[in-house]
Amino acid sequence: MSPSNPLPLTEQIRTRLLARRAELVQRLERVEHDASHRAEAISADFQEQANQTSNDEVLGAIGETARAEIQDIDTALERVAAGRYGLCSRCGVPIETARLAVVPYTVTCSSCATD
Repeated sequence: MSPSNPLPLTEQIRTRLLARRAELVQRLERVEHDASHRAEAISADFQEQANQTSNDEVLGAIGETARAEIQDIDTALERVAAGRYGLCSRCGVPIETARLAVVPYTVTCSSCATD
């Protein structure tokens, strides 16, 4: 525990993961709302059709990225609950603190991630 944050480390991690998950769920909801407009008629203008297609592709990529990160966060939350958070799923050693700070849902240490 740090003096500036009285929560235990695992609770801090859990709180951070849940906050990020909530952000992603909101993003995904916006993407799905915007994507629901795909059923609207396609413009007769070729340039506008290209813009619509491009926008649809971008929305699809944003949605898939959000879904994948939500799944990674859910896995990390399961690891927190099981007491395995921060341990490499391949070799069992503690994952570097700096790595977890950047990607809190990572499941591998730097060595295993590059193998």
